[in-house]
Amino acid sequence: MKILITGGAGFIGSSLADALLLKGKEIIVLDNFNNYYDPALKENNVRHNLQNPKYRLYRGDICDKQILEKVFDENKIDAVIHIAANAGVRASIENSEIFVQTNISGTLNVLEQMKKKEIKKLVFASSSSVYGNCKADKFSEDLKVSEPISPYAMTKSACEQLIYTYSFLYAIKSICLRFFTVYGPRQRPDLAIRKFAELIEEGKEIPVFGDGSSKRDYTYIDDIINGISAAIDYDKSSYEIINLGGGSPITLNEMIAVIEKAVGKKALRKNLPMQKGDVERTVCDISKAKTLLKFEPKTSFKEGVEEFLLWRKKQNNGI
Repeated sequence: MKILITGGAGFIGSSLADALLLKGKEIIVLDNFNNYYDPALKENNVRHNLQNPKYRLYRGDICDKQILEKVFDENKIDAVIHIAANAGVRASIENSEIFVQTNISGTLNVLEQMKKKEIKKLVFASSSSVYGNCKADKFSEDLKVSEPISPYAMTKSACEQLIYTYSFLYAIKSICLRFFTVYGPRQRPDLAIRKFAELIEEGKEIPVFGDGSSKRDYTYIDDIINGISAAIDYDKSSYEIINLGGGSPITLNEMIAVIEKAVGKKALRKNLPMQKGDVERTVCDISKAKTLLKFEPKTSFKEGVEEFLLWRKKQNNGI
């Protein structure tokens, strides 16, 4: 099976590529190696696969129709895992235009190539951000998501609808996976767990937005990879939206306490107001994922943080 992963040099995409290669899949990666964070980190994510005959890397943007056409023309692709996107709630508020262009128009470009080549399987990386400031006890897939509070969330919701349209019109079996705060080895440097761990180790202040009571449903990278892998194999329906989360949300204060204990140092906190676009809480209902994908998160937050810190130590030691 030959699988295209857009955004395949990033945190989630590169981890997924490694896992699928171990399963004997052939992997094509398209990534633009942009400078949202240090591109050298992405280079490190892919370097070990460059000599693998079952791995092929293209450097380019999903907004570039020519490079997309080249990728689809040169490979007989069986399935697409579409992860490429501009990420970050706060960044989307500062530069909404590029988020709309990349996330929505770029997704349209991918779907057009799938239509042209008659590729019938798509897994899309959506986000828990689409739920906005939902008041439900748990966020289930049947809740209304028409009130996004950031341009990033809006683009993910729009992409889900766009994918439904193409699924309906061109019989593309599609699953939109709503990821809930993914963390672990290779995590982006701007994300809280990595950022806080590094600042605490260095004895620097960590920015704490709000009073620390905001809550997130953190999901370890290996659990996300297992969910995506199951979604590739799922073929019982033409279109689904499925949550992937850890199932055990914790507060910001609890998250900081776990990192402090794992690092062995107390954090110096700088309290700041809540930022625009940040949701108050995410609480994932994973019952649909359990039923359809046999999804069962296995890594506790404490274990996941310890694994991340172990990976970071190895990176710092050049391993």
